Amino acid sequence: MQIKETPSPNFGDRKDDGPVDILLLHYTGMPSAEGALAWLCDPRSTVSSHYFVFEDGRITRLVDEGRRAHHAGVSNWLGETDINSRSIGIEIANPGHEFGYVPFPEAQIAALTLLCRDILRRHPIPAERVLAHSDVAPLRKADPGEFFPWERLHRDGIGHYVPPVPWSDGPTLSVGALGPAVTELKDRFRKYGYGLVEAAEFDAGMAGVVAAFQRHFRPERIDGVADVSTRQTLERLIAALPSAIAAK
Repeated sequence: MQIKETPSPNFGDRKDDGPVDILLLHYTGMPSAEGALAWLCDPRSTVSSHYFVFEDGRITRLVDEGRRAHHAGVSNWLGETDINSRSIGIEIANPGHEFGYVPFPEAQIAALTLLCRDILRRHPIPAERVLAHSDVAPLRKADPGEFFPWERLHRDGIGHYVPPVPWSDGPTLSVGALGPAVTELKDRFRKYGYGLVEAAEFDAGMAGVVAAFQRHFRPERIDGVADVSTRQTLERLIAALPSAIAAK
């Protein structure tokens, strides 16, 4: 695996000497890969990532893994809000939903797989902390989106995944719902890692989390509605967590 160096000035020191225990995957969301890379290396943008993967599989490093790249923004996972300080960020060239979202090419995913494996050999990142940008920032971001092949990466030893329960008719929870069922569902999403405030109302923030979960784990239908399939897939994922985490 060859990695080119394309240094970005947009980085800083990791804070509090905490562990690097999140691998965060993004798409670039710009019309061209070249334009996205230029933006990530432009001091005016203040944004960056550690790595950038082109559609044809070329990889370039923007920020050394020991430094804090600026890729996550305002984010939350399991109560941690400085995701940049504890993560490695990879930008994957794709125009994204705004500019004509397309499936990720084979060469790109093959290269990304090798890169992720290499990173995971160096850092103690648990499978359940290989995350989408949309997981940690569900109200702001949709990347890398529903076309991203999470199942394939899981087969190659990257990330946490279970076969999603197929969608079917049944009782749902959606915006405006109130009561103990909503409180319990929020607790389950928080247990997995999603940032949600404690409340008995299914609000827009909850819908955003449900849609982000669906993009990652149940992309058959992405509507922010907690249907039976979504809730059962969440329970499968929690049950598949390491026993020490699932028991908490």
